Formats: sequence, C-alpha cells, structure tokens
Amino acid sequence: MRLDIYRRSEADGKPSYLAVPEARNIPEEATNTDWEVEARAVEFDDNAGQLPDYDIENVSSQIDEKGYAITSVQH
Repeated sequence: MRLDIYRRSEADGKPSYLAVPEARNIPEEATNTDWEVEARAVEFDDNAGQLPDYDIENVSSQIDEKGYAITSVQH
C-alpha cells in the first residue's frame, strides 16, 4: 500500500503524523487542524504493522477502522 503522510506540530513541540492511503483526502474528522504534507506515496508493507519513522502503530487496523492512521498520543 502507498500512503501520503501529513505532519502537524503539537503544543509540546513534538510532531504528530497522519497516514492516509495515497490520493485519498484527509477524512473530515481529522481536518480540523492544519496538516502539512510530509511525504507522498510512501511504500508500506501491509504486514509491517507500524511506521516507526512517524511513530504510527497498527497502521493497517487504524486505516481499516478510520480510513487513516495517526501517531499515538503516547508518543
């Protein structure tokens, strides 16, 4: 699967990342903040489970459930 990655800065200075399947729009519930493009068409192995460079875990299950995957609030 190919993903578009978006980034936003948090209040504590750490970034959050949002992964959306390539060429899909950011879902409405995630558009209430200013996301900036970080990377386009990032190759993701569906069996990998996570995107460690972006602190995103359970990528496939998040995308199946919500249509996107996002950095955990624990990171």
